Amino acid sequence: MSGHSKWATTKHKKAIIDSRRAKLFAKLIKNIEVATRIGGPDLDGNPTLYDAVQKGRKSSLPNDNIERAIKRGSGQDADSVEYQTIFYEGYGPNGIAILIECLTDNKNRAAADVRLAISRNGGTMADPGSVSYLFSRKGVITIERSDSVSEDQILEAGLEHGLEDIETRESSFVLTTDPSAMVSVRSALQNAGLDYESADVEFVPAASIQVDVDTARTIIKLIDALEDSDEVQSVYSNFDMSPEVLAELEA
Repeated sequence: MSGHSKWATTKHKKAIIDSRRAKLFAKLIKNIEVATRIGGPDLDGNPTLYDAVQKGRKSSLPNDNIERAIKRGSGQDADSVEYQTIFYEGYGPNGIAILIECLTDNKNRAAADVRLAISRNGGTMADPGSVSYLFSRKGVITIERSDSVSEDQILEAGLEHGLEDIETRESSFVLTTDPSAMVSVRSALQNAGLDYESADVEFVPAASIQVDVDTARTIIKLIDALEDSDEVQSVYSNFDMSPEVLAELEA
């Protein structure tokens, strides 16, 4: 898993209570709208919507916002917007690869936002395909570590349903699956009484580059600038940080 994933997990919990809450909510609402438009408003029949709603609830997104987003996505609301997914590619310091996923109703605005954030924060744009081949689409499920959850329990519940890998971190277990198996694994975990923090299809790097503190600060500043854009939904990178580097950053 990428270093940014570790950083994002820590930052995500802080983001819920800081000044970026509104931007986080806006991204979650977009996800719910798009999932509804693609698969319909029935949570039981639309696992992508189910996971988007669950992610919203875990992030304290109010139920009224969730319901309005589903209405817009299903066409019941006159204010519904058509979003499209666009990817941009770039490099950070020391050749760190960056894959930027935008969910936007204005391609030109999204491109301008991404270029500005990259150029102002020490990065460079890359040609299509020059970075994306370094990543694979994976289902990523995060489970909070506790005394009542063990790695053996997770393996027993998920192995027969497509669980590929499990990484034990300081505060969580991070599970990876084929994208097509994520819902099956997530459902198996729930059936076994194992709650999860999030379940998303993400882009995971095939290999990671270890960085020092200074490089980590620069790349995180760049990623934060990208994520600050309303057009940017997710940012993936292939840098990794040792526990010592992560601790120094968080200090």
